[in-house]
Amino acid sequence: MSLTERVFNHLSLFDISLALLGLFVFCCLREKLTNKHGPMLWPVFGITLEFFFHKNDVYGWVTRSLKKSRNTFLYRGFWLDGSHGAVTCSPANVEYMLKTNFKNFPKGTFFKDRFKDLLEDGIFNADDESWREQRRVIITEMHSTRFMEHSFQTTQRLVRKKLLKVMESFARSQEAFDLQDVLLRLTFDIICIAGLGADPETLAQDLPQVPFAKAFDEATESTLFRLMIPPFIWKPMKFLDIGYEKGLRKAIDVVHGFVNKMIMDHNRSDVLTRIIQIENNKKGNKIGPSTIRFFRQFCTSFILAGRDTSSVAISWFFWVIQRHPQVENKIIQEIRQIVKQRGDPSDSSLFTVKELNNMVYLQAAISETLRLYPPIPMEMKQAIEDDMFPDGTFIKKGSRVYFSIYAMGRMETIWGKDCEEFRPERWIQAGKFVSDDQYKYVVFNAGPRLCLGKTFAYLQMKMIAASVLLRYSVKVAQDHVVVPRVTTNLYMKYGLKVTITPRLQEETKLESCSM
Repeated sequence: MSLTERVFNHLSLFDISLALLGLFVFCCLREKLTNKHGPMLWPVFGITLEFFFHKNDVYGWVTRSLKKSRNTFLYRGFWLDGSHGAVTCSPANVEYMLKTNFKNFPKGTFFKDRFKDLLEDGIFNADDESWREQRRVIITEMHSTRFMEHSFQTTQRLVRKKLLKVMESFARSQEAFDLQDVLLRLTFDIICIAGLGADPETLAQDLPQVPFAKAFDEATESTLFRLMIPPFIWKPMKFLDIGYEKGLRKAIDVVHGFVNKMIMDHNRSDVLTRIIQIENNKKGNKIGPSTIRFFRQFCTSFILAGRDTSSVAISWFFWVIQRHPQVENKIIQEIRQIVKQRGDPSDSSLFTVKELNNMVYLQAAISETLRLYPPIPMEMKQAIEDDMFPDGTFIKKGSRVYFSIYAMGRMETIWGKDCEEFRPERWIQAGKFVSDDQYKYVVFNAGPRLCLGKTFAYLQMKMIAASVLLRYSVKVAQDHVVVPRVTTNLYMKYGLKVTITPRLQEETKLESCSM
């Protein structure tokens, strides 16, 4: 090849590279001009690059983007993935998806494909007739007096025998510990005993490692990777059994093995037993592989619903009231007033349902925590057909529509100018707790998929909060960083490191300091 030909080829490559760079810059500028309000959609990569640029503050970034775009923006993903859709925090749009045109916005194939290995066809991964049948069975049992009494008594017993004993141990040692971890263990034990008839014994004074609990965490977190990377990457990894997909498979094997054992060893006083009886009557008392699979997917979904949401919510509650001591003082005054009404000042028994229902300010403080720190920060639906939102946004067939519950709690258009303030009083009118519109407060979902355990969740959270606050002063460890972790639930990324002091001892110190 002559020198002239080599120079020509070199210039050609240079020209091509320059042209591609120019095209990339042109596309970026055009995107900036045409999409002035939503986040940047990069050539080829779409919104994916923005997600990774803000990976340490995803929920804050989504909130800021929604504020700029007036509550809704369109997006597209990596071009080979072909993903597209919308992100919204408009209550009208949320109501349209969850109620008005519910049939056009199911979970969809995108979500179900990614969670199928873990959740199988359980209620959180089901649509249409499968979802309706499972919900019907669960409603029958969970709304029964028998279940409510059994689950509440289980909560009382475990708070007294497990949680308060662990708290007493840490109060004596004055050792800092992860309160989020303790609460996750507590709610896990409660849901397994009350709903499934088995005690995994994760909450003990030595805080033991429990393979099932560890595997459950790994399975849910690894499944989340599938939401963030294209199927042409994770599906071959699954087929070859490599990388995080290999870890996911092993974790799911442990989860399903544990649940299968619970099914075979079930007792006579839990929801699982009742559902097994109902299904056995249908199938002539025969438990085959398909029946075990049905029970297993129920159990896995039940644990997912009952373990993480309440514990994550109450962890944020303890953190946020530390930042608002006047709120904590009002809660303690309310709790003490209720205890005083018992007539016996030495009565240290745990609270009754009636007493918990009378804790209006505590419920308001928990609800305000849930508004700002919802346990499930984002939800997703997938449009079956072309559609139009109430705000005029056109939704193409197959679009994945995310609604940000985290952002909804921080919108001035929804909650007013004090939307980012922690103010429990917004939930109280004339001394009574007042619920808000479920489509602007979607913490417990809404419409046909409204959370079945909402009443029990409030009782459980109030029981835990009141029992601890009455006895102990909880202080977040100095310099401990509290930020959300990007996963299916709003976990605290580094847990919640706290120290605790008996309430009477703490008050004596304050009194002596003020003399």
